[in-house]
Amino acid sequence: MKKKVSKPEKPLKGSIVVPSDKSISHRAVIFASLAKGRSIIKNFSNGKDPVSSLDVCRALGVDAFWENDLIIKSSGNLKNPSVPLDCGNSGTTMRLMAGILSGQKFDSELFGDESLSKRPMKRIIEPLSLMGADILSLNGHAPLKICGKNLHSIDYHSKLASAQVKSCILLAGLNADGVTSFTEPYLSRNHTEILLKYMGADIQSFNNTVKIKKSELNPCVITVPGDISSAAYFIVAGLIVPDSDIILKNVGLNPTRTGIIDVVKLMGGDIQILDCHEASGEIVGDIRVKYSDLKACTIEKDIIPRLIDELPVIAVLATQADGQTVIKDASDLRNKESDRIKAVVTELSKIGADIKETGDGFVINGKNTLKGGCCVESYHDHRLAMSLFVSGLVSSAPVVIDGFEWVNISFPEFEKLFDDIL
Repeated sequence: MKKKVSKPEKPLKGSIVVPSDKSISHRAVIFASLAKGRSIIKNFSNGKDPVSSLDVCRALGVDAFWENDLIIKSSGNLKNPSVPLDCGNSGTTMRLMAGILSGQKFDSELFGDESLSKRPMKRIIEPLSLMGADILSLNGHAPLKICGKNLHSIDYHSKLASAQVKSCILLAGLNADGVTSFTEPYLSRNHTEILLKYMGADIQSFNNTVKIKKSELNPCVITVPGDISSAAYFIVAGLIVPDSDIILKNVGLNPTRTGIIDVVKLMGGDIQILDCHEASGEIVGDIRVKYSDLKACTIEKDIIPRLIDELPVIAVLATQADGQTVIKDASDLRNKESDRIKAVVTELSKIGADIKETGDGFVINGKNTLKGGCCVESYHDHRLAMSLFVSGLVSSAPVVIDGFEWVNISFPEFEKLFDDIL
């Protein structure tokens, strides 16, 4: 599907509610499936990736149905699946479920679509194997054939700051003898730690280390906040479309996810946090953003895990900032749905951005007047497609995005919400 995006005739104005946080939705349905009893998940995401997690849990014998909210009824024990488990395009589903399934009393198989099958799984296979897991893969890629084993604890030091790897090992540790410890070089998003603690797990965090003991989870009510990664496209659009002023309601403000807010402030952007409160252990609030004169900055080191998914749209933001913006220490962008470093540079260059690829990021010289007037590719990558949409809002001529249907993977309401403020 091709989508044509043109510069709006007027500023972006109004208030919108961004969709549910996908990271927390994944974890809510998976963790509730491990808890004996009835859990209620409020504001569960309808993106295809969290639905993949829901479908996998159903295939493992969990009763899940809707009564306005998503209801999860579980015996606390997963059942031997009769078919291989389809993770779709969701790396989160595959990596988290691998941690859980490695310690079950049955064998299972996880597979995904063509894109997911190219993503690296050695990063979870190696630590799980150290815990006694038995996993067969195709040279470190899906499908993963898992032979359930009794697992033992490990003290694992990861070279990579990755919430998916960390979550996988913690979930394996939930069913392993001893104390499982995971240390990462920088603190990645910690939704797993927060929700496991909220549900009664014996878990403790110290700086970049988290420890977990074998635990039973309690059924509960989980309220999922709005997704800051989805809010990012509106934050950037509000900053770069002249005279814009928008409010994003009920957005998750977990400090491990708010790197984009810190970058916006560093660049001189007009952004305010309103009405902060807590829901199911997570910080939630409203974000107000206005059009701003921006200056370049360097984005590196420990902030990278806090905005890794937002870097494509931050690259768009940087094209509208005075000076040279440097993004580095982000080599893991090459292991996403596409090689996001190469894809961002290739496609933004087509529409007139002054952007160069580096081994672990990119360098953007601004302020650019993006020319548009051409067709760009999504590479089957939802985040790239949405970032290119935002670039079209400040391009002199329309931008046509090929493969825009991939936005439905994470954000099916995307176009409608932009229509609400245009």
